[in-house]
Amino acid sequence: MNHRLLFVCLGNICRSPAAEGVFLHQLKSQGLEEQFVVDSAGTGGWHVGRSADSRMRAAAAQRGIVLSSRARQIKLEDLKTFDLILTMDADNLINVQSLAKELGQMATAKIKPMLSYASKTSVQEVPDPYYGGDAGFEEVLDLLEDACAGLLAELRSKA
Repeated sequence: MNHRLLFVCLGNICRSPAAEGVFLHQLKSQGLEEQFVVDSAGTGGWHVGRSADSRMRAAAAQRGIVLSSRARQIKLEDLKTFDLILTMDADNLINVQSLAKELGQMATAKIKPMLSYASKTSVQEVPDPYYGGDAGFEEVLDLLEDACAGLLAELRSKA
């Protein structure tokens, strides 16, 4: 059975493509790629079609993680086709929950904060590194590696 996961942030050029890349990297290292469908999206549409931020791609590449996705905006259909939608912060959680309310019972995806799966931090939101320095991208990757490991462990325990 395939698990269908969608990672969501604001513009889909920093945090959510990083989460997608980190999770795919962890899947590959465990030989589990075939069991998952993984994607990312943004609640905003102004970066649609763009690659992930070059600073995020560089920070990820230093860890052996490739970020190859292109930005897209979340759509109502995603709430029907994905099993789990993971948001990077409270604002995006609220936005995705609003989309789910719009769809009503047709929205079958569970919506959860990404860091609800983290075990090494008490931080509840993945900070947006866009306007900061290089350390912000490293911090995001650290948080996402932790949360993705917890997410994968939980999903495997339920299989």
